[in-house]
Amino acid sequence: MELLFTLAQPTLPIEGDVRRFPVHRIYCVGRNFAEHAREMGASIERGQPVFFMKPADAIVTEGEPVPYPPATIDLHHEVELVVALGRDADGIITTADADALVFGYAIGLDLTRRDLQARAKAKSLPWDTAKGFDASAPISRIIPGGYPRHERLWLEVNGTLRQQGALTDLVFSVPEVIHELSKLYRLRAGDLIFMGTPAGVAALQPGDSFRAGIDGRIEFRGRIEAN
Repeated sequence: MELLFTLAQPTLPIEGDVRRFPVHRIYCVGRNFAEHAREMGASIERGQPVFFMKPADAIVTEGEPVPYPPATIDLHHEVELVVALGRDADGIITTADADALVFGYAIGLDLTRRDLQARAKAKSLPWDTAKGFDASAPISRIIPGGYPRHERLWLEVNGTLRQQGALTDLVFSVPEVIHELSKLYRLRAGDLIFMGTPAGVAALQPGDSFRAGIDGRIEFRGRIEAN
């Protein structure tokens, strides 16, 4: 059968570069700020990070509207540092070698259909429908170079501060996360890693505007629109 369609690879703009960053996969770390884990009623275990994924085409770049998703009445924001990989991994990566894979960083929102997630948790089911939906990953441009390690991560909605947390409060650091992911997946250039969110997650409504940032590094704006 003849194929009657083509699929474009999702890409992100790169600060100071005419080229774009081709997105391969989106990995996400759950419960990576202790206060957020506690607000969600979860315990922190240092032994193993919690991972889930979003499809690459879930990204929404700055300037594009973020549609309010179907099948939910409780859409939540989760602001996060995003690490972009620029090299393929050769097997399991040590924490000492992990930073060599990093191309740059961004700031993004892990949008969550919280009501669907709560139902899945109650039945010990996967979170896929709560996390991996269309337009669930608004994200800024990629900033090449070393990622921030100590700065404050924050999110405002309609001019009111909702979330903030120091990146030093990450339960698992970027090298630790890359090491653990490399045990499970073949990491590739183009992979994005959403590093987890601080406390203060709350609902978004159509018409809400958000501004996210990492102090002294980057800001990112967007708007939630009715689908």
